[in-house]
Amino acid sequence: MRSFQLNEITKTFLSAYNLYEEDFIQQIQLQHRLSLVEAFNIQEGMRVLEIGCGQGDTTAAIANAAGESGHVTAIDIASPDYGSPLTLGQATDRIKKSPLRERITFHFEMDFMNFSETITPYDIAVLSHSSWYFKDPKDLKNYFQRLRKMTKRICFAEWDLDFTSMTQRAHFYAVSILALYSSFVKNDGNIQNLFDKTQIRHLLKQANFQIEKELTVDATYLQDAQWEKDYANIIQDEFTNTSAMMQTLINSYYELMNRSSGNEQSLNSFILCAK
Repeated sequence: MRSFQLNEITKTFLSAYNLYEEDFIQQIQLQHRLSLVEAFNIQEGMRVLEIGCGQGDTTAAIANAAGESGHVTAIDIASPDYGSPLTLGQATDRIKKSPLRERITFHFEMDFMNFSETITPYDIAVLSHSSWYFKDPKDLKNYFQRLRKMTKRICFAEWDLDFTSMTQRAHFYAVSILALYSSFVKNDGNIQNLFDKTQIRHLLKQANFQIEKELTVDATYLQDAQWEKDYANIIQDEFTNTSAMMQTLINSYYELMNRSSGNEQSLNSFILCAK
């Protein structure tokens, strides 16, 4: 792992809540989530709806920003048994044992379209690194349209496919391979569709949201590029039954992905905030 220094914001969080004390990998992930939440401009006392909370990385950062008078309702369609090396249930149990526990309500195995929470409008709805899980782009559009009636603002974060450094190229090809894998092999992997920021901007506007802020947040230091590359290499043989044309494309992607020789950096995150 590259040399990495935690910033003061992350150190303060770790000291305040006694979370992730022995988990340096999680601390690195937390630092990025804190940066995202800072860009979301979540204030003390806000009521926040988070869709696709996963293991609660961003949830904890949101709860920190919302303070003791705020609250986060965090939902995810996945089961508490889903996930590795920690399941969603195990990861969020750690948060529930921390001082943040009173600020968060988790709902798992919950489809947002069936979610009947009566606290509306929320101050902010957050979708952070969850859009690529959507198997049908129309579902994401439906989420935005329903959120238009439930929240004053929406803050959206995802990997930025428009990479700016060749060291990020491996991550780009890895996620592209995994998206194609989902097209040819039925699986419940994290990557189903790759949404670019232009597509998200268009979907938000279709749902009558007005974009108020766009920015990019550095994520090059995260471990995700290596994780995605490793997984892509594991599944290479799964493409042997695809067409010759598809195998040609996939093999080209693998060649380009593996030229990084361990010098890969993660894609950055883009943020869109709308009201």
